Amino acid sequence: MPSYEHVYLARQDLAPAQVEGLTEAFSKIVSDFGGEVKSNEYWGLRNIAYRIKKNRKAHYVLLNIEGPPAAVQELERQVALNEDVIRYQTIRVDALEEGPSAMMKKSERSERGDRPDRGERGDRGDRGDRGDRGPRPDRGDRPERGDRPERAPRAQEGAW
Repeated sequence: MPSYEHVYLARQDLAPAQVEGLTEAFSKIVSDFGGEVKSNEYWGLRNIAYRIKKNRKAHYVLLNIEGPPAAVQELERQVALNEDVIRYQTIRVDALEEGPSAMMKKSERSERGDRPDRGERGDRGDRGDRGDRGPRPDRGDRPERGDRPERAPRAQEGAW
């Protein structure tokens, strides 16, 4: 059977329990059509890039689905009719990921304070004593402010 990843965004004013209820309803739709929801992940209430239907945040949920295309079609139809869902996307994949998704790994890493692009301390590291900057470099043959040549006078208005 084909595998799918389905992500939907629910309105920001819903409680997490209501979002869980939506997920259970969508899982039931898939199972009624002969499919199976292998796993689901609640990514939390997150900021969205731009306002969608007056919402600045949304609850993100991922469903990993194995099932016939008819099950996914019915799921998408029901999701589109639901007023609590503001966006959704379904992608067919070759194989479902085992373990947590990249979004969950990212949130686990940020909770622990790990940053792979930084040093051990998670910041810029010890920069040490930088000392005095010393005298300013020679400005070369650049003229001082008062030594600059005068500008040509501007054209007068109405000279035509």
